[in-house]
Amino acid sequence: MRHRPPTVRLIACAILLSGVALSAAGCVTIGGNATTASLATPAAPRSDADWRLIAEQQGARYRANPADADAALAYAQALQALGERSQAVAVLQQASMRNPNNRALLGGYGKALADVGNYGQALDVLNRAHSPDQPDWRILSAQGAVLDQMGRHQDAQRYYASALKIVPDEPSVLSNLGLSYALAKDLPKAEATLRRAVERTGADPRVRQNLALVVGLQGRFPEAETIARADLPPEEAAANVAYLKQMMSDHNDWASLGPTKAQDRPTDKPSDRPTKPNAKKRPIEARNLEPAG
Repeated sequence: MRHRPPTVRLIACAILLSGVALSAAGCVTIGGNATTASLATPAAPRSDADWRLIAEQQGARYRANPADADAALAYAQALQALGERSQAVAVLQQASMRNPNNRALLGGYGKALADVGNYGQALDVLNRAHSPDQPDWRILSAQGAVLDQMGRHQDAQRYYASALKIVPDEPSVLSNLGLSYALAKDLPKAEATLRRAVERTGADPRVRQNLALVVGLQGRFPEAETIARADLPPEEAAANVAYLKQMMSDHNDWASLGPTKAQDRPTDKPSDRPTKPNAKKRPIEARNLEPAG
């Protein structure tokens, strides 16, 4: 299983995606954590051995009955946790063909598609996971996270706004919205939105890490480290801030951030841009958050 770096995260969803998990580790937020139209999220962290056991058990259950939507979702979640994302897509694709009207399954399938970078098909599937007369705020947030992955930040923000009309001040949606503003290079608005999310009851600790990220991107590293330290061991919080400093040095365009005009919106993630020669490269895992259910 691939080693994950400390929690410096900027969008890479999900997506973790808000509302629909884009990875079993959970977007986080674009970030998996059982919810309507999402892969279930464990109540507590699980080890690789735990996930392998779950994959073995749920895989046997799924193979015995490929039309079992619950088994398919549980098996796919375990596969994602083990890094087998393409196999998770294949499982959910087959299950959704057998259950074309199962919205939870469609939500999980859409999330899995986004997790492997198939954003166009992910949007199509997520569109079928709810309807205009019965909108699901989790799906709306997930759709926003996919659009953020595509660089369509203004479109994404409209989806988050629609989700917030259903669940005002939902911290996972606010966190995704804040990250969307950050990707659009409007860091003051990103910070204000993330502070609003952090203040909400039941906010996921990852929301505070997203806030620390945005504060750090504005060059306020001591404050960013203080925010990060609330949820992380001191050495990990310091490592995150050190990495932010390196990223700022490597990517000069983050040094003077302001709102990005629609025609100038970036389509790449900061981690996609080249680093300086000989610089130690560590990917930024940007994840949107998934709500707890």
